[in-house]
Amino acid sequence: MKHCKTLLLAAVGTAMAAVTACTVKQTATPVSPFVQRQEGGFVLNGEEYRFVGTNFWYGAILGSEGQGGDRQRLCRELDQLHTLGLDNLRILVGSDGQRGVATKVEPTLQEAPGVYNDTILAGLDFLLKEMGARQMKAVLYLNNSWEWSGGYGFYLEQAGAGRQPRPDEVGYPAFMQAMSQFSQNEKAQQLFYDYVRFIVGRTNRYTGVAYKDDPAIMAWQIGNEPRAFSEESKEPFAQWLSKASALIRSLDDNHLISIGSEGIWGCEMDAALYERISADKNIDYLNAHIWPYNWSWAKQDSLKENIRRACDNSGEYLKEHVRIAQKLQKPLVIEEFGYPRDGFQYGAGTPTTARDQYYDYIFSMAMGDSTVRGCNFWGWGGEARPVHDQWQVGAPYCGDPAQEAQGLN
Repeated sequence: MKHCKTLLLAAVGTAMAAVTACTVKQTATPVSPFVQRQEGGFVLNGEEYRFVGTNFWYGAILGSEGQGGDRQRLCRELDQLHTLGLDNLRILVGSDGQRGVATKVEPTLQEAPGVYNDTILAGLDFLLKEMGARQMKAVLYLNNSWEWSGGYGFYLEQAGAGRQPRPDEVGYPAFMQAMSQFSQNEKAQQLFYDYVRFIVGRTNRYTGVAYKDDPAIMAWQIGNEPRAFSEESKEPFAQWLSKASALIRSLDDNHLISIGSEGIWGCEMDAALYERISADKNIDYLNAHIWPYNWSWAKQDSLKENIRRACDNSGEYLKEHVRIAQKLQKPLVIEEFGYPRDGFQYGAGTPTTARDQYYDYIFSMAMGDSTVRGCNFWGWGGEARPVHDQWQVGAPYCGDPAQEAQGLN
């Protein structure tokens, strides 16, 4: 279950206290309700902006009035998040492709190129309205390299590349090799650009405010963990990201832009590639994701025993990202990190001893480094409780996407 336990809340409280303590007046900066980048950091309303937040990828679904929607729950949870000081939420704009596909998020927003589910659009509008009323900030990501929301595979199929494999069918190595073609498929990218124009150019039906003019949005993000997925795709991958960020900038000059990258891990372990894509003039800040279990720094049967190794490896991983961010004079946000429950159990009553230690380590490290300006843990489960080990249509979302065991992270 992705929800805050007692020790985690204590860590968040400590981190937020540190944020408050280090907030200083930036008298030379014009006061603006938009988060802006300045001198390697963020400013908001003329003051330094640092944050602890969470991943709330299903927020637009929860804000809808159709399948999966629960506006009363959404408002209660936004109130709870705001009370905790978790005012920065990283959110999926919407999923792509057919419904009824195992391990994929639904309801779908973009059912076919240019064909949109208005119920989910209304959910996103409602979510942004409610976040704005609470002075919260949204980071909205527009694509996904992974299968759980359609992403790369959807655009490749619609571009005529044929049915794309799914990891549950062929395994992740074969899936990733197939997805490496996205960076080289111009038609697939053009379909994505059409989607970007539609979303970024949208006006909120409830507030009448154009998205590009809405201070509730902190940043547009090109995608969730975009990757080249192969050596031969590195160059076209970098070019695609540059074109995508330039398009977003041409549509909206009020909001920040980031990539959504895992960091060096998401660049085929190529630090030079990560530095290159982060140096782009339209990219305002750097991202890093950290997954010790997924990256084999901790094992399923010894999560507590591996916690020191997980922390040490995470620290070394982040040091290189801090170095690159400092070189580029841009802020760094740790926008995803997670650790399974003790014993790799899913139930709500199982302990989170190792996870609490890991979260405390990441929060402490983030708040101890002036280059790191934000920290979003994965993820928020709120009131939801898993109904099945694997998500099924009609079950509530509790933070784990449909391809993962419900309650895992």
